[in-house]
Amino acid sequence: MTEFETLIQQSGWSVTDAAQNLGYSEGHIYRWKRGEEKPRDAVLKLLQLQVDARRVPAEGASFSFIDLFAGIGGLRKAMTSAGGTCVFTSEWDKFAQQTYHANFPDNRPIEGDIRDIEAADIPDHDVLVAGFPCQPFSIAGVSKKNALGRAHGFDDETQGTLFFDVLRILMHHRPAAFLLENVKNLKSHDKGRTFEVIRRKLTEELGYTLHTRIIDAANFVPQHRERIVMVGFREKTGFDFDDVVLPGRKGRGMRDILHPENGTEAPEGPFTVGPDAKVSSKYTLSDKLWTYLQGYAAKHKAKGNGFGFGLVDGDSISRTLSARYYKDGSEILVSRGEGNNPRRLTPRECARLMGYDDSFRIPVSDTQAYKQFGNSVAVPVFAEVAQVMRPHIAELVRTQPLKKVG
Repeated sequence: MTEFETLIQQSGWSVTDAAQNLGYSEGHIYRWKRGEEKPRDAVLKLLQLQVDARRVPAEGASFSFIDLFAGIGGLRKAMTSAGGTCVFTSEWDKFAQQTYHANFPDNRPIEGDIRDIEAADIPDHDVLVAGFPCQPFSIAGVSKKNALGRAHGFDDETQGTLFFDVLRILMHHRPAAFLLENVKNLKSHDKGRTFEVIRRKLTEELGYTLHTRIIDAANFVPQHRERIVMVGFREKTGFDFDDVVLPGRKGRGMRDILHPENGTEAPEGPFTVGPDAKVSSKYTLSDKLWTYLQGYAAKHKAKGNGFGFGLVDGDSISRTLSARYYKDGSEILVSRGEGNNPRRLTPRECARLMGYDDSFRIPVSDTQAYKQFGNSVAVPVFAEVAQVMRPHIAELVRTQPLKKVG
């Protein structure tokens, strides 16, 4: 990545913004990003000033944390809202890095694949935060090892999975706490054996307490999205998931996140256009796609299956937004009235559905944005959990020194 491209990401400017603010054509901007030409030093200095202006020191920060499998920074937003300061970020996807940079202009790079990073190279921290992907654990051979009287550590059961990297960092740094997120089915995967490995590694082998709760994001946003939340502490604390306040679904609906299309919000290209900020026609399904989706749903309904599109209006609670939304948008289609083809959500509406406010920058293509928001956490859920964690983290940080290994 060129210095110019890094600064552009950290500045939060789109190519159009950069062209306007720097006084050059968009063609220049693209060539500089690709490294085909080198910009003048004055251009780099102007960009650096923009980046510096966006770096506001965290006030009242009470703990430090690292953001692993960071995506676009949903868990970071949650922990920052509770007084945390991020000291390290790891995310392998270059498009997610672009969105992360645009919204969190750190004076440090985003590290890539966590599997390539030594635990000793990660800064000390009070909390480890990770939305780690769920991968099957290969536990074949463990019973045989037990029968032979041969010991097996966490690496035998989790080596090759990304959860292994969470474990090795916890083992090396011994932070006061962790916050982990995964799909609801993690608890039932492989008849519960996968979660049992996770529980045993975190508690019996690493000595952390573990609290778990499945929370539906519909308590905060108009979307059914059940995720398992795992909170752990190095020492016993008074943390209790019963202290997490769930507002409930009453009164919630898609109208909370849909573009009003009546001029009460400013247009945001390319999502909305014109003085009334109408949703761009490009989000309306073509006749061909709409006919296909209706036929597909009818075919499966006749077979007694529940497969089909999900049509919503202002009163609806939507299905779960997935990373495949970019393909056809079928799980959440917005009704445009009888006789009209429905439309997809815009990326801005997807951001709102995940609890990101409208200041959140979306510097990538629609396809990448749909993937990113579909993979994200629902921010308000984890912001509430982080607030409940905060006093217990602070107490451990105040009374218990780091118990780093090595």
